[in-house]
Amino acid sequence: MSRKTWDLKGCLIPVITPFTEDYKIDKAGLRILIDYLIDEQAAAAIIPCGTTGESPTLSHEEHLEVIKITVEAVNGRVPVIAGTGSNSTSEAIYMTKAAADMGVDGTLQVGPYYNKPSQAGIMRHFEEIAKATDLPIIIYNIPGRTSRNIEPETIIKLSEMDTVVGLKDASGDIIQTMKIIKETHARNFHVYAGEDALTFSILCLGGHGAVAAVGHVIGKEVDQMVKLVDAGSIDAARDIHYRTLNIINALFVEPNPVPVKQALAWMGLPSGPVRLPLVGMSEKGKEVLRKALLELGKIS
Repeated sequence: MSRKTWDLKGCLIPVITPFTEDYKIDKAGLRILIDYLIDEQAAAAIIPCGTTGESPTLSHEEHLEVIKITVEAVNGRVPVIAGTGSNSTSEAIYMTKAAADMGVDGTLQVGPYYNKPSQAGIMRHFEEIAKATDLPIIIYNIPGRTSRNIEPETIIKLSEMDTVVGLKDASGDIIQTMKIIKETHARNFHVYAGEDALTFSILCLGGHGAVAAVGHVIGKEVDQMVKLVDAGSIDAARDIHYRTLNIINALFVEPNPVPVKQALAWMGLPSGPVRLPLVGMSEKGKEVLRKALLELGKIS
């Protein structure tokens, strides 16, 4: 599928990787969770092996195993957009080709982290990945984790490529977001909120949805907000935004996906521990999260 025919809106959920108590992939739990996200949380797409899926602590073998299980469990119900990015261009190409062979519908490609490449280097990185397969690519800009912002001019230039279909925007810079949407909207380039508290604002500016870790808990609400803004019902969408803002903030009170996994455990869903160097929630963090979940009726 090319950018011209890409039409994915809604709440794209970057699924956690549930672990057993001995830190192995909980394969059965992942399948249960995928059914829950599609059936109960209105997931418009499932994204395995993103930041929320603890991709930095997955081996290559585990990474590909999670993608394979996800494709099988989703079984064509919604698109699977695999996280296959890396700070090594050759590694990203290898993982992307492997994911393509498994039948994914697209890939999420994070900006190269740690190396601190120039904008020219970032451009070349994405160009080489795009050449490797015909898969649609969603660029993932999260400078708070990568230490390098993908500048608007770079994203605008990349958006001219046929298979670069969208952006997960976690820059937190609404001025930058506006510039990108203004310059790319006419060519059907899709901008997804990647900073969950800014989803409503980005939708109102012309965004197409959200890649939302909070979708594990409030996916239905995010989906409804997208639909309401699309229909011009801004007041109703704003109501959802403010009603869910406390829980969004609580789900990021400690590093993602620690609170999301804790929330799912309280909700009786597979999650398990996080892998080091992440650790479980502090008691103070749990108090904040539990209060927000109770207020919205997500736990009792």
